[in-house]
Amino acid sequence: MEIPIELLNAIENVAVSIYTNKLAALVSDISKRYRDKNYSDKFLNGYDETIAYVVYRMPATYGAIYTVLNHVKEVYNDFRPKSLLDVGAGPGTAMWAATAIWHDIDQITLLEKDENMINIGKKLSSNSHYDSIKNAKWLKIDLNRSFDTRRHDIVIASYSIGELNEDVQSKIIKKLWESANDILIIIEPGTKIGFSRIKRAREALISLGAHVIAPCPHDKECPIKDNDWCHFSSRIQRTSLHRKVKNGELPYEDEKFSYICASKNPPENINGRIIRHPQIRKGHVIIDLCTVDGIKKVIVKKSNGDIYKKARNMRWGSVFE
Repeated sequence: MEIPIELLNAIENVAVSIYTNKLAALVSDISKRYRDKNYSDKFLNGYDETIAYVVYRMPATYGAIYTVLNHVKEVYNDFRPKSLLDVGAGPGTAMWAATAIWHDIDQITLLEKDENMINIGKKLSSNSHYDSIKNAKWLKIDLNRSFDTRRHDIVIASYSIGELNEDVQSKIIKKLWESANDILIIIEPGTKIGFSRIKRAREALISLGAHVIAPCPHDKECPIKDNDWCHFSSRIQRTSLHRKVKNGELPYEDEKFSYICASKNPPENINGRIIRHPQIRKGHVIIDLCTVDGIKKVIVKKSNGDIYKKARNMRWGSVFE
């Protein structure tokens, strides 16, 4: 997947005031604090650290959000949102991905508590071709505290629920559901902990009357057991700057994520979704599917003709008809 050129240019423009070696050192420090969980409520210290974080994380999170929205569009293709609420918006990644999928979005509201992130997000937005991004409404809001917002067609909370106090998470999910005219999407890291948050959110939303749009093909109890987790992956191409600040040699980066999309309206039924990399073997393809009847392992043989040809081109996360 390639990131929109105007977004890449925007990221490089905000980073131009900081030497690359300093950016790399800041990224290394941020990553170490995150791995060691050595940080307070204010994770990023200052404007330069916020820029460094945007440079090294925004492309990967864009890839994850864009992939999720493509999954949603695939099974909910009549959806035409006009308004978007980006919750815990960071630099506004979700609005860039959403407008790339649904060009008719014309009203965007972003909730973010960090002043530096808001300022950088506004600078990035000025580079967009979309008036909806340039004119987006930024609100300085801490999700741990009470806040009000009007309803939007689509509400996205990407990589933000896990940053909240645990006693707030269930309350915020209910509030976000009430703020959605149609769909609510929650995205978390593709880890056991990230998926556990998604699983709890899924259960809460179903109890509120929500219909699961994606990735699940049903509203039944999740068949994934405690020793496993459901997640997907997005691959983005790294720029020269991205490779330098991450000291990475590969020309790409894989971002793993878990997510749930719930709607006020029932979706069209799908047979299943591929939840692992398909295993292509000589004369057959082995596919792990989540279906309405639980997790299934399906073997598609060469003798199956067109289905076999399609199966060879299917990917982790694809809908299986």
